[in-house]
Amino acid sequence: MKRHVLTDGRGVPLAALTTPANVHDKWMVADVLDAVVLRGPRGPRRPENLCLDKGYDYADAERAVRSRRIEPHIRRRGEPPLLGCVRGKPRRWVVERTNSWHNRFRALLIRWERKASNYLAMVHLACGLIAFRQVA
Repeated sequence: MKRHVLTDGRGVPLAALTTPANVHDKWMVADVLDAVVLRGPRGPRRPENLCLDKGYDYADAERAVRSRRIEPHIRRRGEPPLLGCVRGKPRRWVVERTNSWHNRFRALLIRWERKASNYLAMVHLACGLIAFRQVA
């Protein structure tokens, strides 16, 4: 089972979806962006910039992000890794930290539920608890 999570700059989850483990990440970009539950005064509140790793370096994934008027920042395949002192703020570790927070919940670390909808409900509950802890 895979968890696809969209987070803000602090690592607070904004949207989460689950898929079978054999689904490639690039196919879920559009669905995760559409799953944002926060509503602004004029429709869904989506990010202006989106940081993605090399697994999303495909034309159709970039097109799906740009069609939602979001600027993608995608690491390219074959690009050398950033080592040492790098200008700007590190981005990818925020999502890794969120995944670590999810793994602190025992029901998410190992999937015990038979139904995928029950597991997704546990993921959403964990996202709500993570967001509450960050606000408090």
